[in-house]
Amino acid sequence: MKTYRKELYFNVPSRRGLVNITSTVQQAVQESGIKEGIVLVNAMHITASVFINDDESGLHHDYEVWLEKLAPEKPYSQYKHNGFEDNADAHLKRTVMGREVVVAITKGLLDFGPWEQIFYFEFDGKRNKRVLIKIIGE
Repeated sequence: MKTYRKELYFNVPSRRGLVNITSTVQQAVQESGIKEGIVLVNAMHITASVFINDDESGLHHDYEVWLEKLAPEKPYSQYKHNGFEDNADAHLKRTVMGREVVVAITKGLLDFGPWEQIFYFEFDGKRNKRVLIKIIGE
């Protein structure tokens, strides 16, 4: 069995942003040389998420609206966490969207269902963040 590790780096210029990282993850699979196995992709920060869904702009807008209803950014005073920082909503949004995804690798390719793509979702941007890609297989 082989393993491969790679980090991706992000600095989203706004507070929130969505980045399709599917091709970057597929490139890491190719770099690894692993043909059969699994890939784990996880956000290394508590205010960002990695998830799988459709790459459709209307859906991306719907996520933003839905998450803002669940955990509104303002007023900042509504959260006990907000003292030195104003990102309590980002922590809650990450909890809803999840930390990581695991995808099967078959014949050297990400083994997706129809329309599935991998996304990095930033909830507290304007600073450096990381995503870990860990590939295990043969």
